[in-house]
Amino acid sequence: KVVEVIKGIESPEVVRFSPDGSRLYITSRSEDVLDVRDRKSGKQIKKVPLSGWANDAQVTSDGKLIVICIRNTGTEAVDAGALDIIDAKSLEKIKSIPVKRGLHDVALTGDGKFAAAGSPGGHFITVFDLQKMEIAWELPYDQGVLPLIIESNPDGSGHRIFANLNETNGFSVVDFATHKEVDRIKNPDEPKGFTPGCEGISHGIGIAPDNKTLWTNSRPANAVFVYSLPDLKLMGHVSLPETAVPGKANRGGGPAWITFTPDSKTVYVSTCGTKSITAIDVQAMKELTRIPVHEMPDRISTLLLP
Repeated sequence: KVVEVIKGIESPEVVRFSPDGSRLYITSRSEDVLDVRDRKSGKQIKKVPLSGWANDAQVTSDGKLIVICIRNTGTEAVDAGALDIIDAKSLEKIKSIPVKRGLHDVALTGDGKFAAAGSPGGHFITVFDLQKMEIAWELPYDQGVLPLIIESNPDGSGHRIFANLNETNGFSVVDFATHKEVDRIKNPDEPKGFTPGCEGISHGIGIAPDNKTLWTNSRPANAVFVYSLPDLKLMGHVSLPETAVPGKANRGGGPAWITFTPDSKTVYVSTCGTKSITAIDVQAMKELTRIPVHEMPDRISTLLLP
């Protein structure tokens, strides 16, 4: 259920947490800043200036760095992007690494040494070395890159990247060591028949913290498909809420982003068309409840409170 509402932030894009849960890091479409807030009081600690319109953000596992996708830097280059890096202690921007087109979503390796970000307009994935604070490598695509996630090795280093593409009902598989796409997984044709509801075909992908399952959304199916790891065998799907249209057939809910509880027992999927979050039992692959959130939900995060 909803236990708190933080107001006064126009068009928030994402909220992330410091590892100890004491701070909220929020980006929005209304200001080119990182809004840092105290979680308990909700009071603003600082607004950190960014290099442009921010989309997704992530925090390294040690809590020292906040990395932020910049969708548009406002430079002369059309839709030029960047990865902004913020020092979490000083709350100052310490680096902005430019890329030729805007970045949408970002994921980190378990050891926090590398970040991967996708570009919808630029049709590429860029991997950044967060120790050298520079681009490590880039992989071009034939279509735009949407949400992505990194599968890490037991030591925290990168193993594979799984990425949604805007013209593919499924996801791309990238080998982190060779920097190459090694497979492109297509979701099943059934269920089908839903209009997307929001932009993109497959939008939202996540790995359960126990690294046993991969979950990826499909808007034509209005469902989330489940694959086993590491073999990527299809395990099934869970249908998601539909959007009622008076006098017409229901539309898809527009499933968006995915997050998990740390114990891997529950997965949450935002559906922008239904203004709700669906909670699903991971093991049973069954819907537990739908949480109304009153406005269109986008990126979602999980924080376990003591």
